[in-house]
Amino acid sequence: MALLYYGRDFFVTLIISALFAFILDPVVELITRLRLPRPAATGIVIGIAVIAVYLLMVVAWTQFSTLSEDLPTYTSRINELLNKANDKLGQLEKETVDMVVPKALLQQQQQIEQKPQEAAKARKRRAGVPVERNPAPTVPLVQEVHIHTDPKPLVNTFYSYASGYFHILVMAGFVPFLVYFMLSWRDHISRTFLHLFQGDTRYVAGKSWLGISEATRAYVLGNFFLWILLSSLSAITFFFLAVPYWPLIGPVSAFLSLVPYVGLPLSVAPPVIAALAIPNKFKVIAGIALITAALHVVAMNFLYAKIIGRKVRLNPFVVTVALMFWGTLWGTVGLILAVPVTAALKAVCDNVESLRDYGKILGDD
Repeated sequence: MALLYYGRDFFVTLIISALFAFILDPVVELITRLRLPRPAATGIVIGIAVIAVYLLMVVAWTQFSTLSEDLPTYTSRINELLNKANDKLGQLEKETVDMVVPKALLQQQQQIEQKPQEAAKARKRRAGVPVERNPAPTVPLVQEVHIHTDPKPLVNTFYSYASGYFHILVMAGFVPFLVYFMLSWRDHISRTFLHLFQGDTRYVAGKSWLGISEATRAYVLGNFFLWILLSSLSAITFFFLAVPYWPLIGPVSAFLSLVPYVGLPLSVAPPVIAALAIPNKFKVIAGIALITAALHVVAMNFLYAKIIGRKVRLNPFVVTVALMFWGTLWGTVGLILAVPVTAALKAVCDNVESLRDYGKILGDD
């Protein structure tokens, strides 16, 4: 536990690299059929992947830049909607009170509250005591204090901001190299790993290695292709519904849709918020929410079971505990890696005879 917690940067970097390697391995296998050496095929695939990620980042940055320019308009629009909602709630509350409590009773209550104050003023007048009026509000004299601060140098400002993410950037820099070596040296790594075992244990280790590979690849590739499909369908739908920033909202909504348990409300939130920021009718916003929810339900209840469920068979209780456990250890990244790591552990338990009972606990059979 302590090793996993204090070494989380190392383990997270290694696992993320392995996941990327599982995603790119089928493409490398396809290119090697053209009689190219595996290192060359790996370099080509990683180069194409880096270019694709760069293009996605450019598109996302363009959308974010435009969004930042329109943010004041969005903020004022959302504040206007919130004010209208508060006014309607206040009016509804007033109508409810008027309907439940009779007007005559309200007037009588106001008269009862005013009588003690009027009686006290009358007694003071009879006694010749002047009645104090409400004093006029006094405006306190505020002395402006100017604090002169020396501006920080640009280097210090950048360092203070980036120092908190320095170790993350360093570890992220290892990912492309680790992915390259995992793909180009895959056969060597698997062969030398099996040489660590002797006799029957080598066969068990080979089956466990294959089970980890199949389960992890099924989960990673399944989620990846499901995200691509949902992103495309969501972006096209949002385009026809005139949702602002549909190239950005579509992939974000699809990604949030893959979050276990809370994916439905999370996937609906981005398009609804984007639609609220412009003067739309309520029916249009409700239609956007219903279509997004329908895409999520179809994807997670039908496509997810077809693409991922056959290889990764974890029961819901174990998935929940895994999310809590790895989320506690590794934070947000742990929530993302919880299911593939647990699926890999189940693959080991299913292939090692002494651990098969634990595999049954983890499974849904």
